[in-house]
Amino acid sequence: MHSEKQAPVNYYVGIDVGSASVRAALVDEFGTVVAHADQPIQIWEPQTDHYEQSSSDIWAACCSVTKKVVSGVDGSRIRGLGFDATCSLVVVDKHFQPLAVNCEGQNHRNIIMWMDHRAVSQVDRINQTQHKVLSYVGGTMSVEMQPPKLLWIKENLQESCWEKAGYFFDLPDFLSWKATGVTARSLCTLVCKWTYTSDGGWDDTFWQMIGLEDLVKDKYEKIGNHVLSPGESVGNGLTPEAARDLGLPAGTAVAASLIDAHAGGLAVIGADVKGHNLPCENQPITSRVAMICGTSSCHMGISETPIFVPGVWGPYFSAMVPGFWLNEGGQSATGKLIEHVVQGHVAFPELQARAKASSQSIYTYLNSHLDLIKKSLPVGFLTVDLHVWPDFHGNRSPLTDLTLKGMVVGLTLSQGLDELALIYLATIQAIALGTRHILETMQAAGHHISTLFLCGGLSKNPLFVQMHADITGKPVVLSKEVESVLVGAAILGACASGDFATIQ
Repeated sequence: MHSEKQAPVNYYVGIDVGSASVRAALVDEFGTVVAHADQPIQIWEPQTDHYEQSSSDIWAACCSVTKKVVSGVDGSRIRGLGFDATCSLVVVDKHFQPLAVNCEGQNHRNIIMWMDHRAVSQVDRINQTQHKVLSYVGGTMSVEMQPPKLLWIKENLQESCWEKAGYFFDLPDFLSWKATGVTARSLCTLVCKWTYTSDGGWDDTFWQMIGLEDLVKDKYEKIGNHVLSPGESVGNGLTPEAARDLGLPAGTAVAASLIDAHAGGLAVIGADVKGHNLPCENQPITSRVAMICGTSSCHMGISETPIFVPGVWGPYFSAMVPGFWLNEGGQSATGKLIEHVVQGHVAFPELQARAKASSQSIYTYLNSHLDLIKKSLPVGFLTVDLHVWPDFHGNRSPLTDLTLKGMVVGLTLSQGLDELALIYLATIQAIALGTRHILETMQAAGHHISTLFLCGGLSKNPLFVQMHADITGKPVVLSKEVESVLVGAAILGACASGDFATIQ
């Protein structure tokens, strides 16, 4: 090799706010993660189905992880910053100070989390209107979207919160505001969670019909009337204050954000698969589904024309990949369900002790334990008499029934590690069967799907991946770069910086 001087490399920061932690990565111009850090964030559960967070706690974590990944790097080489986050609802007053979303008046708890199900009666009433905007969410709005949560606040916290509120942000948009001081919203969040449409914008009649006409009166100032496409540059980049907090130069480009699952989808759906003999190699990108598997799972399919899929969110135009319509299937609890089933089992302490003694994670240990007990049959056959119905937190797609409950059939009196391993396997199989149900519904409506692209925490579990391949009958592709969601956020920053002309 000649020792020619290497051209200096440009870097981009991706910040991902998940349900339980904030992560940041420094990603180079070739898409490689060169530094990575994470930090847990707090969740409050003041009562059943109420999940709250603090925007101050989340911003502090964003600053802490970003400082770690950029330390020692020449600031002038860091060209852009992108955020993604869960689609949780952030409430602040007219001076951008946090407002309590709870009856206890705890102002620091100013976020209603995406997985909060407090607004059940509100979402029922919204769905009874059968308003035409609902056709863009599979016909039925989810309790996890923002209009029912806004209605709940108005009906339950009228004086303490609703009347004092200056702005309601989706969490990804709160972060771009915090970084730039600009209240612009991302097309991704507004289209996917707030009923904004790419062609018509807000529909006054919808908000009036559900009893939130106040939002129309203020010309949507509180929920967003300045909308940017994901990856567009926001304002003048980082404000001096945000730059100090994050350890980056003032003026660093900041991108309009994405919801976390959409950042993962963006990062994997366009992957270069040449030379791997995959069925999607010579097919359009619309033959792929990106599946983002974390606390919940999202199934992202794109199409050139709008496809209306019963029980599946969308079609949303340009909400993930510019120029394409997005359908988004999902399972409300997947990582959370596996954790719940495993940790709630009487043999869990024994599992913990054994995993620790062998220096393995509990899931690696369970996977090897299943290999031990399977004998000559494929591992999937171990659960021939054990069945799980996985809708412990309701069904998001395609049944759109949040009243559904979970079920286990085939229990015995045995309580050992073998039984724990089997119920763990049956739960993973149930989740994979749920994915198959979503894919079959999408295909029946007009999608042509040949390949699954997985990312997120559960995609690191080989058993989870194998069961999805076995049960859907489709090849599963994993990215070499495992932190796909962070790469997706960094792609936004790279686009905002102007170093790349488009997301594509």
